[in-house]
Amino acid sequence: MKKIFLIAGLFILLNTNAQVAKVGEPLPEWKAGWLDLHHINTGRGNAAYYIFPDGTTMLLDAGEMDPTNPRTTSRRNTPIRPDDSRPPYEWIVNYIKQVAPQQNNKGIDYALITHFHDDHFGSFYPQAPLSSDKKFVLTGITGVGDLLPFRFLLQRDDHYPVPLATILKRLPQDNHYRQTWYNYQSFINVASTKGTQVQYFKAGSRTQVGLLHDKSYKDFYVQNIKSNGWIWTGKDTSTTQHFPAIDTSNPKTWPDENSLSNALVIHYGNFSYYTGGDNPGNVFLGDPEWRDVETPMAKVIGAVDIATMDHHGNRDAVNANMVKTLQPNVWIEQVWTADHPGPETLIRVTSPYLYTAKRDLFATNMMEATELVIGPLIQQSYKSLQGHILVRVLPGGKQYYVIIIDDSTPGKLVKAVFGPYEARGKL
Repeated sequence: MKKIFLIAGLFILLNTNAQVAKVGEPLPEWKAGWLDLHHINTGRGNAAYYIFPDGTTMLLDAGEMDPTNPRTTSRRNTPIRPDDSRPPYEWIVNYIKQVAPQQNNKGIDYALITHFHDDHFGSFYPQAPLSSDKKFVLTGITGVGDLLPFRFLLQRDDHYPVPLATILKRLPQDNHYRQTWYNYQSFINVASTKGTQVQYFKAGSRTQVGLLHDKSYKDFYVQNIKSNGWIWTGKDTSTTQHFPAIDTSNPKTWPDENSLSNALVIHYGNFSYYTGGDNPGNVFLGDPEWRDVETPMAKVIGAVDIATMDHHGNRDAVNANMVKTLQPNVWIEQVWTADHPGPETLIRVTSPYLYTAKRDLFATNMMEATELVIGPLIQQSYKSLQGHILVRVLPGGKQYYVIIIDDSTPGKLVKAVFGPYEARGKL
C-alpha cells in the first residue's frame, strides 16, 4: 500500500513538473493563479517582465546600450541575444508577446524604470529608428512603449537631488546623455496624450502597483521599498530620508544615479521576491557612508525567497548585511559585462558564514572572461550561466520553479527546470 502511494505521489509530481515546463519543449502558457517573473536577456541591459496571478503585467526596465559606443560591442561586453537582426527593444517586445496573457497582450499595465542609466531605460543613438510620428527615436523603454503602450509608467522623481533638466543644460547639445533624456521626455509627452499615466514611484506604498483585473488574490501585493533617498520604515506607508541635506550648488553632496534606484518586493502567499536596480551597499575609499543604501533596505525587507543581485552583482553592491538579512534560496544575476559579478560579491553571496542555507545562483549571460578570472567558484555556484530566467510561482505562493529558456533563438524553448522550491514565508 505504501509503495502504491509513493508511486502515485511520484506520478503527480512528475505530471505537475510537465505542466509547469518540460525541457526541450516550448514554455507552457501562463495560467491564472501563477506568478511569472521573466528576466529577459538581450545582452544590452536589464529587462524583466512580470505576470501577476490575475494577469496584470509589469515591465521592470528595458535597457538598450548605444551600439555605436566602442565598449558596447567590445569583447568586454556580452553579444546581443539572440542576434543583431533586431534592436534590443524589439527582442524584448517579441519575447513579451510570446509569453503575455492572451487577454492582455497588446499593452503593458505597469512599466517601472529603476533609474536613468542606458542599460535600464535605453540610450539615444543616431541610427535608432524614429517613431511613426517622428517625435522620438525607438530605444529601450521608448521602443517597447511605442509597440506595447503602458497604462502606468513609474519612475523616480527626477527633480531630486536637483532637476535633471538643470544638470543637462550644462552639457553640450550633442552630449549622449542629454540626447537620451530629451528623447525620453518626448516619448512621455506623446504617450501621455495616448493615455499613459506617468507617476513617481512612491516608497512605502503597497497599493501603487496592484492587481487590476481580479482582486480576489488577497495574499498578493507589491511593497515599494525605496525611491531616491526615501526608504520604507517597515510600518504602514511611512518612509525616512536616508541621504543628508543636499547642497544644490555642490555636486559632491549629490547621490549618484545608482544610489537613487527604485526597489520593491513582490509578495504572494509565503513567497517573496526582491529587486532593486543598481542600489549600492559597499562603501569604498573616499565614499560617504550614506552611499550604503542596501543596509537600511535590508532591515525592513527581511528574508526573501528570491533576490536579484543589485547592480548586476558588481563590486559596490550586494553587501554582507544584504546577504545575511535577505538569505534567499535563489539569487538571480542579470549580466552584460565581464565585471558581473565582482569576485568579492560572489564570495559574499556564497559564504556559509553569512547564512548557512543552501542557495542556487542563476545568471542570464555569464562571460567566459569572468569565468577565467574568478575560476572554479563560478561553476560551483551557478546552476545556469546562460538564458532567460523565469521564476514560475504556483497558485497560493507555496511552491515555485526556476526555468531557463533558450536565448539563442526567438522561440521559447525550455533548456532546464529547477525545483520545486518551497516558499519559506517569514523566517
